[in-house]
Parts: sequence; structure tokens; C-alpha cells
Amino acid sequence: MKNILIVEGNLREENQSFSKVGIQTHTESLKDSLAYFTNELNFDVVNPSSDQNIQLISDKLENYDGLIWGGSSLNIYDDTPEIKKQIEFMKDCQKKVKKILAICWGLQVAVTAAGGQVKKANNSHIGIANEIEVNENGIKHPLYINKDRKFNSPAFNFDEVVKLPKNGICLASNKINKIQSLYFEINDTKVWGLQYHPEITYEKMISLIQFRKDKLIENRKVFKNTEDVEKHILFIKKEILVTNREKRMMELKNWLNHLN
Repeated sequence: MKNILIVEGNLREENQSFSKVGIQTHTESLKDSLAYFTNELNFDVVNPSSDQNIQLISDKLENYDGLIWGGSSLNIYDDTPEIKKQIEFMKDCQKKVKKILAICWGLQVAVTAAGGQVKKANNSHIGIANEIEVNENGIKHPLYINKDRKFNSPAFNFDEVVKLPKNGICLASNKINKIQSLYFEINDTKVWGLQYHPEITYEKMISLIQFRKDKLIENRKVFKNTEDVEKHILFIKKEILVTNREKRMMELKNWLNHLN
């Protein structure tokens, strides 16, 4: 059995709003996806923004075989007390946990904690990222074993990495985000980072779009109106028909193998 720490990036209030409308939290989605590959995992879950027992977890970080830090609706440059707590906890993890998989928000926290930089992107991914292409460094990296050279993936992000941490290596890109995945080492920790979400289904992404529809139209202004939203959802539904589940989640499988 492997001991895995899952770090929940969303605020407690956001997760409560998910649960009220029947949407899984990101931690629940992650557990379901990992279970597709193995049941030989023990999980602890921590939320650095709200949990009062954070020091208890910090004191035993060395005991974990790996850590997975998932997504969030937060923006790292807002620099709120809740975000500062996450950055500080990530710095602690980067000293004590040998293997970290940092997904979307997790990637942005990991990069920031290690001295890189994240900014608001010029464009966004709403439910899907198209034509992510693995570069020459990515082809050589175990993250992408048995992964297609070019692929689509569930994704939902408005921000992007603009400066890599020291010794950071970009592994994949697409037209919207130059850095779709990366690898870096800090202290004795190996960080695999993804800007997209192999652990989240397209069906959940559609639910998130419907849940956030008004904000996406009025605040984010990524859609003109409800009809525009529905067209985009139809586009994602077409992707569901051609997606292979295991290939979509191959990065998770490869990271689990990396723990052995």
C-alpha cells in the first residue's frame, strides 16, 4: 500500500456549493480516477486554507510516498490569506515529500512556491484543452509514457505559468498555454506539473460550465450568451464520444508507477 496525501485547493465554501448541486469535489474526482488504476492506496486529505490540523499533517509529510495537489477556482495573484497559506504549505511539502503531482491550481501553487511566476492568461480553457502537444523533453519524460504526442484533455483555467522555477523544464504546450506541463526538482523533491485535468471527466466539466454559466457570461466574458454556452457544451460532448478513458488519464497511471 502507498500512502498518498491529497491537497484540496478549493475553499470549503466552494466545495459546499459543488455538493449542493451534486458535483463532485476535485478530491472526490481524483480518488475515483486513481481507483480506476489501483485500490492499493491509503489517502489523507488536507485543505491548507481552512483545516485547523495543518501542523499535524506537516509533521508527518516525510511519511507519504507521494502528494497530489488538485484544482481550484482561486487565482494565485489575488494573494489572499487563504492563498498565502497554500503557498507556505507547498513550500513545506517541497522540502519533505519526494514526489509531487501538481494539477492545474496545484501546478500554479508549486511554481509560485518554487520561485516561478503565474499570471492571468490572454485566453482560457473552458472544460477542454485542444491539441496539447508533447515536446522533445516530454517524449523522454516518464509522465508521457504511452501517451499520444498530441491530445485533447479536460481543462478549466484562466491563468498560466509565465516563468518556470529554477531548472524547470516545459514538457508540453498548446496554442493557449505555452506551458501545459512541466518538470522541476527542488530540494530532493521531484514535481510533475499539469495545467490540464486528466483526473476530471468531460461530464463533470460540462456540469461545471452549467454551474458557472452566469459568471462565465457576465464576469469572465468568455461566452456572449446562453446559446454560446450550449454550443460549447455540444463541442465537448462530441469529444466524449471519441475519448479513451485510460489514455485520458495516462499521466495518473504513469505517476503512480513512478512511486514504485
